[in-house]
Amino acid sequence: MLGELHWNEPASDSLLAKQLGWLNFINKEFEDQVVERRQGYTALSIYWKTAENQTAFQNKLSKFRVHNHELSSKIWELPVCYDPKYGRDLGSLAVQHRLTANELIQLHSSVTYRLHFFGFLPGFMYLNGLSEQLHTPRKPVPDRNVDAGSVAIGGAQTGIYPMESPGGWHLIGRCPVKLFDPEKNPPVWAEPGDRIKFEPIGLDEMEQLLQNQPIPKSQ
Repeated sequence: MLGELHWNEPASDSLLAKQLGWLNFINKEFEDQVVERRQGYTALSIYWKTAENQTAFQNKLSKFRVHNHELSSKIWELPVCYDPKYGRDLGSLAVQHRLTANELIQLHSSVTYRLHFFGFLPGFMYLNGLSEQLHTPRKPVPDRNVDAGSVAIGGAQTGIYPMESPGGWHLIGRCPVKLFDPEKNPPVWAEPGDRIKFEPIGLDEMEQLLQNQPIPKSQ
């Protein structure tokens, strides 16, 4: 049975703190009654084992006192090569927004983004904080093949494709860091609440890092 908690406010750090507080609460108090939990920017979807479990939760909802989760102060620094070899849509996107390529790169890499949740693909980070100047509708016709590590913009979001896949976002660069490893537990190195900072690198450094598979750095 599917239930949902929804907040009528835009995505923000304060809303994320509320959501993570509720996730912690549900995981602690109702772990044996829940099959799966899924997070969005403004909602939590809860898949209950039975209708009775869902009804009991809803009946007590107004009585729960849930504390906000303290957001992480960890910042992951990820190298990104914005060379046209890896960002094939960078030039056209810059023209669309009346920017030079360097201005677009500066806008994109100057922000410290907040990781809200994973979705779409295993290890795909949903990052909040993209400059409004770079908001861009998704492509009308998705690309058939997007390389793993591709950094892209779609709508009001930016993200990194963790594996090769089709994709409809605009590709502006590539990150050499592995985002998802099913052989590890957990298979991702970041968690919701962490922050992500993109560090521009040149083509030569990118080629070296692709061969060495760098470990992500945090501060």
